Amino acid sequence: MKLLTAAQIRELDQATIREQRTTSTALMERAAIALAGWLYQHYTPAAAGEILLLCGPGNNGGDGLALARLLYGAGYAVRLGLLPASKYSDDYEYNHHVLPKVIPITELSADALPPIQPGTLVVDALFGTGLSRPLNGVAAAVVKHLNDSQAHVVAIDLPSGLLADAPQPDPAAPVVRAAHTISFGLPKLAFLLPQNAEYVGEWHVVDIGLSPDFINQAATPWQLTRMPGVGGFEAALAAPVPDVTLPRRGNFAYKNTFGHALLLAGSRGKVGAAVLAAGSCLRGGVGLLTVAVPGCGYDIIQTTRPEAMCLPDPEADYISELPELKDYQAIGIGPGLGQEDASRAVLEKILRTAKVPLVIDADALNLLGAHRELLDLLPPDTVLTPHIGEFARLTEKTSDDYHRLALLREFTQKYQCVVILKGAYTAVAAPDGQVYFNTTGNPGMGTGGSGDVLTGLTLALRADQRLDALTAARLAVLAHGHAGDLAAAETGEAGLVAGDLVTHIGPALQALTR
Repeated sequence: MKLLTAAQIRELDQATIREQRTTSTALMERAAIALAGWLYQHYTPAAAGEILLLCGPGNNGGDGLALARLLYGAGYAVRLGLLPASKYSDDYEYNHHVLPKVIPITELSADALPPIQPGTLVVDALFGTGLSRPLNGVAAAVVKHLNDSQAHVVAIDLPSGLLADAPQPDPAAPVVRAAHTISFGLPKLAFLLPQNAEYVGEWHVVDIGLSPDFINQAATPWQLTRMPGVGGFEAALAAPVPDVTLPRRGNFAYKNTFGHALLLAGSRGKVGAAVLAAGSCLRGGVGLLTVAVPGCGYDIIQTTRPEAMCLPDPEADYISELPELKDYQAIGIGPGLGQEDASRAVLEKILRTAKVPLVIDADALNLLGAHRELLDLLPPDTVLTPHIGEFARLTEKTSDDYHRLALLREFTQKYQCVVILKGAYTAVAAPDGQVYFNTTGNPGMGTGGSGDVLTGLTLALRADQRLDALTAARLAVLAHGHAGDLAAAETGEAGLVAGDLVTHIGPALQALTR
């Protein structure tokens, strides 16, 4: 699913009107019907109490007026607060004209703001994607009053004051803090970034029949990777089949079909990272796995992961030597590795000599960040799996999440690699500049070892010669998050540990098998 800019969204509306030979007023009515349906599912008239709809002078306000009419007709108690302006959109004017006269209306002003009791259900229809500057004047006063009221806010299309695809030009300007944001047809890039979470709340997508041809042809670097019925998304967002799938195994496949992977991981006190990554790699379907660990990890690996072969390093506390690489189809390095200079030398030797796909994580990334000259040795299609802090060590500190996305695209294009930037909506960035945001997973996965599990799973899929680097990375992230969702359903988010992810990788991959 594509994520479009605010300008493209406006073009999408116009394309829909042209192609379907409809009118902007009729399209607004579709939007209002979809909004009313969502509200009815979540807040019955009896439970909602009186609903306050705050409407601006543009089409977002027009949506609010049309919604107020529909809600009144469905038995809701509604009142309106209208923002004064010198000019109103045509569709706003129409919906104001057909509004039932019995609906109470207050003209908003800085000196006469409507009373809002804590817990009141308020619909924010002040400004949508058309906003291009910070709120000021009466609009700013209204938003500040709303945020101070402790109301329960549902924002239409976008919380007022928030930009759809750019950072706020004035961080001090007010932005509506919504509990829910309802988007039409497609989500917005802003929904996926941590800096906007306090404004967006839970986001939802409602279908209003926007032009699929325009969406298919629109050029955008931003994509959303989906699974059917997974992640708590509505039908408008669910894919009929997963956006990426794992090929089914043939009847005559055997262990060599799915590759022999080498994992270099662990140091004294951190052998658990090697155990988790190895278990994930095995559950991820690798044909054979060899784990290279420091001497202190030999008995641990042999005991906890008997399906894997183990190569103990001569050094007891850290990895100091690189095994012969000719037998492997993919190499992973980093979980619990430590940052000894000897381990850095092993990493450098891998970068200079390996002829097979690489997966680099954790301490190996920190070694790259401390010795950035090694980045120039990255083979094409290497997969890196940093969290935000590790990525900053590879590049630079960022001013905001949009800056980080720009650096992410620059980095992957410069080094022709695939980067899995871990987070709530993990972003998989490709060398062609495309970025795929993931939709599976939950906050319970914010636990030690979760990243090690992702590394092992990514390594298993890179050893599978049927998959290219980008597909393997997207599959790994999607399955990793789905495993987390399956685990959380059993343990709860607070009780989830990384080992639970390993246990659920098999069912997660089964759901992704074509």
